[in-house]
Amino acid sequence: MSGHTMSNPVSDNPSYTLSDATRKRFDREVAKYPADQRQSAVMACLSIVQQEEGWVSAAAEKAVATYLGMPPIAVAEVTTFYNMYNQKPAGKYKLNVCTNLPCQLRDGQKALEHLCHRLGVAEGGTTADGLFTVQKTECLGACADAPVMLVNDRQMVSFMSPDRLDELVQQLKNEA
Repeated sequence: MSGHTMSNPVSDNPSYTLSDATRKRFDREVAKYPADQRQSAVMACLSIVQQEEGWVSAAAEKAVATYLGMPPIAVAEVTTFYNMYNQKPAGKYKLNVCTNLPCQLRDGQKALEHLCHRLGVAEGGTTADGLFTVQKTECLGACADAPVMLVNDRQMVSFMSPDRLDELVQQLKNEA
């Protein structure tokens, strides 16, 4: 089973310039904090970049760092710590399957493998049509509903049996 190969994000987007509209959105987020704590807006700024670009490239991290007056490595640490930030282009639907112990005990790994098989991708891969990226994730805090997954970092779905996974994939394809 092979996944859709993505190229290096840095070479996909070697430069990134903040548009005036993006800068205004950043300004609104920075205004929520005292002037000497503008770096506190880093997560909001990264979220804005991802909303606009679909992912956060190394060049975008540098632009955020410059805007906020912080070292680029500090921005990269945030991007790599939180799995809600895509560090490479992702599908329209990002499916994060919990594979932490409670979900594992209730077939979380099997749910991940089922999705990968159904969509023809390896874990972490994106379908050739660009619709789905399948990833494993750590605890989503709904252990009693295992196995659980998160769709596009926003919608949690529970008790994801193979049948429910198939229904979800079909529903998302229909919405695409």
